[in-house]
Amino acid sequence: MCGIAGIINTDRAPVSPDILKKMADVLKHRGPDDEGFFMNRPEAEPRPKWKHVPGQGHVGLAHRRLSIIALDSGHQPIPNEDRSVWVTYNGEIYNYASIKTELTGKGHRFATDSDTEVIVHAYEEWGDACVQKFRGMFAFVLWDQRRDRIFAARDRVGIKPLYYFFETGRFVFGSEIKAILEHPDVPRKVRSESVCDYFHLMYVPGPESIFDGIHKLLPGHTLSIEDGVMRTDEYWDISFAQTLDLTEDEWCRRVRHKLEEAIDLRMLSDVPLGAFLSGGVDSGAVVALMAGLSEAPVKTASIGFADETFNELPYARRIAEQYNTHHHEKTVDADSLAILDKLVWHFDEPFADSSAIPTYYVSQIAREKVTVSLSGDGGDENFAGYRRHLFDFAENRLRAVFPEWFRKTVISGLADICPKADRLPRFLRAKTLLTNLSREPVQGYYNSMAWFQGAPDLFSPEMKKELNGYSPVCHYERYFRKSDASCPLSRVQYTDMKTYLVDDILTKVDRASMANSLEVRVPVLDHEFMELVAAMPSNLKLKKREGKYIFKKSLAGHLPHDCMYREKKGFSIPLSSWVKNDLKPVFEDTVLSKNSFCSNYLNEKAVERLWDQHQKGQRDFAFEIWAILIFELWGRRWLS
Repeated sequence: MCGIAGIINTDRAPVSPDILKKMADVLKHRGPDDEGFFMNRPEAEPRPKWKHVPGQGHVGLAHRRLSIIALDSGHQPIPNEDRSVWVTYNGEIYNYASIKTELTGKGHRFATDSDTEVIVHAYEEWGDACVQKFRGMFAFVLWDQRRDRIFAARDRVGIKPLYYFFETGRFVFGSEIKAILEHPDVPRKVRSESVCDYFHLMYVPGPESIFDGIHKLLPGHTLSIEDGVMRTDEYWDISFAQTLDLTEDEWCRRVRHKLEEAIDLRMLSDVPLGAFLSGGVDSGAVVALMAGLSEAPVKTASIGFADETFNELPYARRIAEQYNTHHHEKTVDADSLAILDKLVWHFDEPFADSSAIPTYYVSQIAREKVTVSLSGDGGDENFAGYRRHLFDFAENRLRAVFPEWFRKTVISGLADICPKADRLPRFLRAKTLLTNLSREPVQGYYNSMAWFQGAPDLFSPEMKKELNGYSPVCHYERYFRKSDASCPLSRVQYTDMKTYLVDDILTKVDRASMANSLEVRVPVLDHEFMELVAAMPSNLKLKKREGKYIFKKSLAGHLPHDCMYREKKGFSIPLSSWVKNDLKPVFEDTVLSKNSFCSNYLNEKAVERLWDQHQKGQRDFAFEIWAILIFELWGRRWLS
């Protein structure tokens, strides 16, 4: 796992080696083991045929390396035989050995045993279609000297990030935004729509970022620039159009076999390897199957809380004991908030998923024992495991009962007069249910996901004017329309995979793990495994009230029954009490202070009301307050 960065000036202006070095330096945490640079020579200078001599031309590629495979021969950037194609790459291509064998048979010569070199030769052989060959997680940028062409790609699901800026003849890219911001031609201008996205969703969805002009290459997409013209193309998408008619037992066998294959591929490593273990189904499945594939005990890491409401350590211990793992754990308390400023720096954008804190600490304790860790992320998206999937399924059945006029008049009117009951038992949350029923499926699902529905006056008058009616629901509408699923549940799963999974879950894991120089691999998001599960009928994923039905059934005998069928907790922290107590002085000294950063975007009186009602126990606005605090700290760190 690594950090990549670079500058390619399409106007052929010379790249500054000092700027390129600064871009690499801010990514050192992603690759502490090595650094490498490539700069082409100006055309006027002699170009040795077989030997690369650093120059100061219009192309500069940088790399920071975390050594995982081919420890002695994986230095990057790396070229092909005649040094006409260069690549800087972040990720792992798990099937690189078989691709290398195929390319060798076609006459390609390799100088290393790294998966990186496979990329340049695959590009030579198959062009842009090379990405179809790769099974893994990756983000890379390649320069084709013969055509003076840029080619970049991101893995199918978006496990690895790639950001870029392309204006005024400058293509500047990096694994993280902070690398791009080292370039003096890149402005730090906040995009208002992204601020709105953040406060509704708690993250900034792609392809935009919080900074105007800095973009995210979407998962499953390639990017090319030739003759100064940029284009992006989608090379992979998940399809729910076709279902396989198999018995439940056949599905169990196929799911278990394919997941075991995906895990086996991801256990290839020349450095110590382990797994995250939360005590739930997804991470438990990964550990159970790893144990069957490994001769030595699996190294596992877990996080818990003193507040037993949020603590899952007892379940994690049971699985660890069952498989005799080398288990390590840590209890997170309010003192752990001391890393907030560090997280704000690592995430670059405002990011309000508070589970970033335990993810950071579980990565920290894992890194003490291993360099690579497998995780169970993606199980909920694949197998309809979130509670909201059950609620959305029930809402769609009710929505079909009532005629449209009744939903949009009577039910909508009832929703308007119904008081909001935040964080009350779910059967009392009539307002959310009625509101969702009164809307079309995409607006109803978005309403379940959006946080600030109850605070329409959050933004300042100036901010509202700038937004001009903009709503983040557009992200959901885009993917609802794009999905080929006929089943409403599958359409919701597809939308989750394109939004919440990539820009919340995977962003969180990437930044928190890379902050600790730890590589995390995600077998449940192997694209072949996902394609298999997408062909499973929805009623085998969510059966009656049981999410992950077939997945759990396939693991019978592998995991304790109560670990699989207990109430889902999620990787959450005791945020309400932390906000009310430990974070109180921080919030008052920053957000509520004079000349706060938030006052540039938010209605100060609305923020004060949220804070006052939460402190008095009238309403639970912990998540909203957390989002405001993170935005304030982000603004102070990156803009003030």
